[in-house]
Amino acid sequence: MKRSVGLGRRRLARLPAVCLAIALCARAMGGEARAVDRPSAAPPLRWAADAEGGAPYVFKDPLAPKRNIGFEVDIAEALAKELGRPIEFVQYTFPRLIPGLLRGDFELAMNGLEITPDRVKLVRFTRPYYVYQLQLVVRADETRFGTLEQCKAIGGRVGTLEDTAAERLLDNLGVAKKLYEGQTEPYLDLEVGRLDAVLLDLPIALYYAQSNKKLKFCGEPSSAGHYAIAVRRGDEELASALDAAMDRLAAAGSLRRIYEKWGLWNAQQEAFFAGRAVETHTAARSEWTVWGSLPLLLEGAWVTVQISVLSMILAVALGLPIATARRSRLRALRAAGTAYVEFFRGIPVLLLLFFLYYGLPTLHPDWKLPAFLAAIVGFGLNYAAYEAEIYRAGIAAVPVGQWEAAASLGMSRGLTFRRIIFPQAVRIILPPMTSDFIALLKDTSLVSVIAVVELTKQYEILAKSSLKYAEMGLATAALYLAMSLPLGCLSRWLEKRSGKGV
Repeated sequence: MKRSVGLGRRRLARLPAVCLAIALCARAMGGEARAVDRPSAAPPLRWAADAEGGAPYVFKDPLAPKRNIGFEVDIAEALAKELGRPIEFVQYTFPRLIPGLLRGDFELAMNGLEITPDRVKLVRFTRPYYVYQLQLVVRADETRFGTLEQCKAIGGRVGTLEDTAAERLLDNLGVAKKLYEGQTEPYLDLEVGRLDAVLLDLPIALYYAQSNKKLKFCGEPSSAGHYAIAVRRGDEELASALDAAMDRLAAAGSLRRIYEKWGLWNAQQEAFFAGRAVETHTAARSEWTVWGSLPLLLEGAWVTVQISVLSMILAVALGLPIATARRSRLRALRAAGTAYVEFFRGIPVLLLLFFLYYGLPTLHPDWKLPAFLAAIVGFGLNYAAYEAEIYRAGIAAVPVGQWEAAASLGMSRGLTFRRIIFPQAVRIILPPMTSDFIALLKDTSLVSVIAVVELTKQYEILAKSSLKYAEMGLATAALYLAMSLPLGCLSRWLEKRSGKGV
């Protein structure tokens, strides 16, 4: 009896623990059932834009550089709330937004994309979210012209971005243009006098030019068009969801508040969101063919050849004295030669081009190199370091006995070098010099960052204008091969002549 009573007490003592365990299991099961019943969260949408100089669209917050800000960032955040789905930012260069979208690298592109007939053939645009206009900007002391037509009459040159409504307008009017990849560079060139004017979208002009005392707006904004979000064709569900969300944001006044925050609300937006028609400007495009574009590609190839040859001449001229300095008996000369080689081999040529073209005028107004000259100087200084090492190795490869034999004949070191050592070294250094020239020929594609339109840049312009990436690419590759293959054959022939080839 006592035993049964003890067992009952122990069971009663364990009852609270059992009940607690049952409750926890039931809660866990209930929670699991709710998780199964509840649909899984949709994956984030990937939104691509270019934050490099992208104000006021998308750019880095000066107070928190890891964070993006801009009126399109605010629109993306508002869309994410409306869709109930997160939107993640993907950095992508502006000229390649459409190809990247077609590749499937992201789901939507929003970066001041203009609705153009060529783009409509490739992607599905959503409801427009902004009406842009083009604004002409000149220097504050400009009195020669007040319109694009007058600028053309005086032979002026206008800077703009490639594959934009502004570029098409300049082409239609026959105004000389200079194309850029970024939004800041045209205004910098305008300040220092490399351009006569800049024609870009009004939001860009408001951010970069309105507060600049060296620049001023010229005339009223003109040639309106629309920005819209681009999605892949066939993704109608996403496009419809974005259209509906954009309608709700417009009806609720959210878009207006965003534009007012960034100083972009104007009469054009008022008319557009009120449902009234807005005059748009779309330039007609002709059919593009590779043969029709060949003259422009040849022009780009000629620029490539000029930069390559002139830069190599400068590099060869600088390389020999640098190599001689590195072999000098004077410690100061050896140190100077070594410092030059290590410095220019240690910095990217792209950085050097940026410094020569954009950096020097900020140090002194008179240090303003034309883009073509900056390209030649930049590549010449950079490749001179490599040529100097080739010369040094070639000179060192000549047997020491040659020096000793010349000295026994009473020849000075200078005369020995000119008459005996250097002619033998030339046979050794010619093959690697030719290889360097081929590398320089291809490296000239970097000069597009300082607005020099060489072969690769011409290809990018034509491909994005015609949307014939493959055809234009094959034609461009053929031109590069036509320039580099003879050099390759020359290099192999020189190697055989020097006894180093097979």
